[in-house]
Amino acid sequence: MQIELTAADGHRLSAWRSGPADAKRALVVIQEIFGVNPHMKRLSDHLGSLGWAVVTPALFDRAERGVELGYEAPDRERGMALRKMVPDDKVMLDVAAAADALPQGAAHGIIGYCWGGTIAWWGATRSDRFRAAVGYYGGGIAGTRTEVPHCPVQLHFGEQDKGIPLADVELIRQAQPGVEVHVYPGAGHGFACEDRSSYDAATTELAEGRALAFLSSHLG
Repeated sequence: MQIELTAADGHRLSAWRSGPADAKRALVVIQEIFGVNPHMKRLSDHLGSLGWAVVTPALFDRAERGVELGYEAPDRERGMALRKMVPDDKVMLDVAAAADALPQGAAHGIIGYCWGGTIAWWGATRSDRFRAAVGYYGGGIAGTRTEVPHCPVQLHFGEQDKGIPLADVELIRQAQPGVEVHVYPGAGHGFACEDRSSYDAATTELAEGRALAFLSSHLG
């Protein structure tokens, strides 16, 4: 269901909440550059159905409220433009507000996809709110790869991702030998999104199994 959050600077934003309110494990789920669209809501509800308390903040609300984009042009270009309108430091305020909305007796993790994959990395490096972080195909991770994570991190990349070359993945590995990195043969960017042409069901299942096992092991 949709809820409203208030960030530390007074900004009010919407979020999608799923899962049991009394869960012992909880996740902030971070959107792609397409907003908290039907895919992100289904994904959040899926994680909620597995027993996780989930809050998925609408990070584009600082630029435009109610954004739910598709995956083809011109929506892709619009999403990229909106992303540039949201400062990184403000993103982290909204991530913190989402964490505040999770059950406070639960262990908190963060997981994100695309733009959200980079933000999940920042959730580990620029915040001490989370006990584990998982990022899928985050294009900005290589550029901030020297930041120091405060919790265990697992990252997922597609071998055929045209926006994230394998050379960048190798740079991440070299900078962060303690981070668990998985590369999926034949998979492209967005392989875990059923609404994209790059969707790969088998790879999605494999990556999700690894991600949930990782999160479960660190969140108890």
